[in-house]
Parts: sequence; C-alpha cells; structure tokens
Amino acid sequence: MSSDGNKRQFWKRNAAKVPGSIQHVYGAQHPPFDPLLHANLIKAGNKPPPATPGKPKKATTFQEFESTTSDAWDVGDDDDELLAMAAQNLNIEVVMETANKVIENHSRQQERQRQDDTTELEQREEEEVAEDEEEDEEDEEDRVEEGDMTSPEVSLASQSSPYTDGRLVKSHSEAPIGSPKDVAGEPAALHRQRSLPHRPPLIPLVARMADQNTSGTLAMTEREASRLDKFRQLLAGPNTDLEELRKLSWSGIPRQVRPITWKLLSGYLPANAERRESVLQRKRQEYFGFIQQYYDSRNDEHHQDTYRQIHIDIPRTNPLIPLFQQASVQEIFERILFIWAIRHPASGYVQGINDLVTPFFVVFVFEYIEEEVENFDVSSLQEEALRNIEADSFWCMSKLLDGIQDNYTFAQPGIQRKVKVLEELVSRIDESVHRHMQHYEVEYLQFAFRWMNNLLMRELPLRCTIRLWDTYQAEPEGFSHFHLYVCAAFLVRWRKEILEEKDFQGLMILLQNLPTMHWGNEEVSVLLAEAYRLKFAFADAPNHYKR
Repeated sequence: MSSDGNKRQFWKRNAAKVPGSIQHVYGAQHPPFDPLLHANLIKAGNKPPPATPGKPKKATTFQEFESTTSDAWDVGDDDDELLAMAAQNLNIEVVMETANKVIENHSRQQERQRQDDTTELEQREEEEVAEDEEEDEEDEEDRVEEGDMTSPEVSLASQSSPYTDGRLVKSHSEAPIGSPKDVAGEPAALHRQRSLPHRPPLIPLVARMADQNTSGTLAMTEREASRLDKFRQLLAGPNTDLEELRKLSWSGIPRQVRPITWKLLSGYLPANAERRESVLQRKRQEYFGFIQQYYDSRNDEHHQDTYRQIHIDIPRTNPLIPLFQQASVQEIFERILFIWAIRHPASGYVQGINDLVTPFFVVFVFEYIEEEVENFDVSSLQEEALRNIEADSFWCMSKLLDGIQDNYTFAQPGIQRKVKVLEELVSRIDESVHRHMQHYEVEYLQFAFRWMNNLLMRELPLRCTIRLWDTYQAEPEGFSHFHLYVCAAFLVRWRKEILEEKDFQGLMILLQNLPTMHWGNEEVSVLLAEAYRLKFAFADAPNHYKR
C-alpha cells in the first residue's frame, strides 16, 4: 500500500480512536500519568488529516483502487506520528526509574511471601510430627490397657474431611499449592509419610454408615440385645413366621441379622430353613449363567448404548464413599445392572436404578465382615464370598424392581401417577405448604420426581436409606405404596424452612438440598411414624385427599 499522506483513506475518516492507536493503561507497566503528555497526545490524535488536493480519479480496477487506498494499519498512517511524539515527550530517565522501583517493590513482596510460606510450612511440619508422636503414644497405651481392642466407629466420629487442615477439598485442583521450597522438601515429607502408620481416608459425615445418634461404641443397650435375641430365635426355627418377622423388622433390624432378614422379606429365600441352602446355590448359579450367556454382548450394536450409560453412571454412585470407587466393586455393579436391563426389555436400564443396588451390596458385605464398610477393601474377601454378594444383590434388587417397574417403563407412568397423588395428599394434610408452593409456581414434579425415581436415596445418607428399607421390606407394598406417605411426611417435615423461602429459586434450592447429613435412626424412625399415621388416615379412604 502507498504511504502518501495526501491520498484519501478508505477505512478511516477523521476518527480519533482507531484500531492500533495508543490507549493508556496506567499501572505497573506504564509510566505515571503526565497531564502535559496526555494533552499533547490528545491534540495529536485530533489533528485533522492533510487536505486532499483535487478530486481523485474514480478507480476502475482493483489495482487502481488498491493503489489509491490506505487503511488504519498502514505503516505511513498518523499512528506513527503519535508514537514519535510520545517518544519525544517521554523522559527516559523517569520511565526507567519508575520501572526499577516497581520491579524492586515486587521482588521484596515475593521474598517476604516466600519467607512467610517457609516459616508456616516448618511450623506445620513440627506440629504434625508432634501430633503423630502423641497419637502413637496414646495408641500404645490403649493397646496395653484395653488388650488392643479398638472401635472402628470411634475412629470415624471425629473425621470431617478427606484432606488435612480440617477442610474438604473437592478436587486436586483445589488442594493448596506450595512454594518452590515446598517442592524441594518433598523427599523429606515423603520419608516422614512412609514412616507414619497407615491411616484410611477420612469419610464425610453424610457418607458414614455408623448411626449418628449412637455413642460410637460397640456395646449394645439392653433393649438392642433383647431385640437381637428375638430375631435369632425367630430365624432359628425350621419354618420362619414371615408375618411375625415383618412386625419385628418394622422398627429396624439389627445389623447382625439384617442380611438373612432382607433375603427372607424380599422373597429371595424360602421360609423353610432346610430349603434355603439349595435355593441359594441354584439362584447363584443361575445368575452367573446369565453372565456367561449375556455379558459378552455388552459391546454389540443393540446393547452398547445401555452398557455405555451404565458405565458412565457407576462412578457417580455414592462418590463420597471409597468402597464404591473400587474397580472391582464398579465391575460388579456393571454386571448386575447390565444383566437386569437386558432381562427386562420393557424398561431397560434407566438412570437411578444404579442407586438401588448399593443398599443390598452394603448389607450383604456385612455378612462377611465385622468392621465398618466405608473403607473396606473388597479384594481382601475370598472370591466365593464376592460372587455370593454379587448374585444375592442382583436377585434382591430384581425382587424390589418387580414391584415398581412401571416407574421405569416408557414415560415412567408410575412416577407421574405417584407425584400427582403426593400433590393431592399434601394439599389435604398441610394446605399452607401446598399453597405456598403454588404461589411461587413450584411444581411437585420438579423436586418429587427424584424422590420417587431414587426412593429418596439422593436425599438421605446411605445409613438412613438402609434403616428406611428395613421398614419398606416389612411393610406390604413398602417400596410402591408406603413410600408415597414417607415422601409426604418428608416434605411436611421441612414446613418451617419451606414457608421461610420467598421465591422460586430459594424453594428449589432448599428442596433439592435438604439438610439431612446429620440424620440417623432416630430421625428416620420419627419420619416413618408420621408416614404410618398418614397411611392409617388416608390409605383406606382415598376420598380424603380428593377435593
């Protein structure tokens, strides 16, 4: 392009601010504001372009147009004039002096920060070493005094975060970043870490299996011991009275007998004690026959979408509990869900079904271990035990889903129907809550769909879900019918908090994040008692909840 200033400019017509013009940025990388210089630059920027002598000849070809045109980026443009004027008016000594001061200040700040980080790191390391020594001494004293008897529940009682410094770090990117000296000290820290006793990962409160209402000790109360004796006497008979077992199980099942009780109440095992072992062997063999027959087809064209969705959902299942993040456990869940999906083509796999495996799996693991299950490494179990847990979980989950399969067929009509009944029920038992949600245009389907789809498993800690399912197993149509009244009681339980919210967004945030992480058996028992009261009042009189 031509740099002749007399030529007419096509892209710019007397514009003071154009692309490429100097824009002041006052800060660490720019000299201090100089009013005199600024005035000169403004004058230079507003200087009118030289007059164009005569009328230019109209371009008839692109070459002629190009030869008579210049743009804002032309090297001969008045931006160069601005740069030249700025260079003439700037005092180089002042600029250099200011830049040096900024660099010196920045260097001093970095040095102070580095020294502070080093001091803090050294103090923290000294405190950790001192704490470790004290804990080792206390552990040694406890082993001497108590004969090396420790409680796994006590070790979980004071843990609140999977990382140090008492705070929860959600991902590696949120972990504290050390200074260069921290990196240099890594070998020493690694040596200290290897010399310390192994500690299992800390489990957040919401993911702990131990009931938060108990003291954390292994000792049972007199009432608990009496209930356990009743269960054992009932189960020891040649033919278990299932009706009596349901009555006894309604208010909770002791952990020691929960596996056998769940298998009986779900219909997986017969009441006749002599037939149980043969039935178990036959059903377990049948399940692994399905594995051999169907599991290799998971990558076939007509099954790969189902398997891919299962494979995606499994890692999301109870992500806070290390047990479910073990590769062998996730493989077990994948096999269970895939086999169930292809054997039930009317519904297939639906997101949410993956949650329903976890209570059965945890309960049946307890059949083979005494310690707490959150950090338990399933690879330490014998292969036969793992196979039994997998097959039993599959069959009991299948029995549960047989009663609520319309929740997962096309368009999920079972859930749609239950949410509608829930809305009618709440409008009768607590009209204030119902009208409050209507006023702020909150639809029940927006929050209660998940309550029905996942059986409240996303709203309650897993320990509470297991206690809740004790009653569901004991209650006729517990998962399909009684669950509706539990949801109604659960919603009204938060009446005060709901009425305090004064907009749609606040209500939805509350209803999707209800504060139940501290709940235990006591809260679940109160919820179930209220649900039973609602069922007693409304179940046999459906017109009570019709307007």
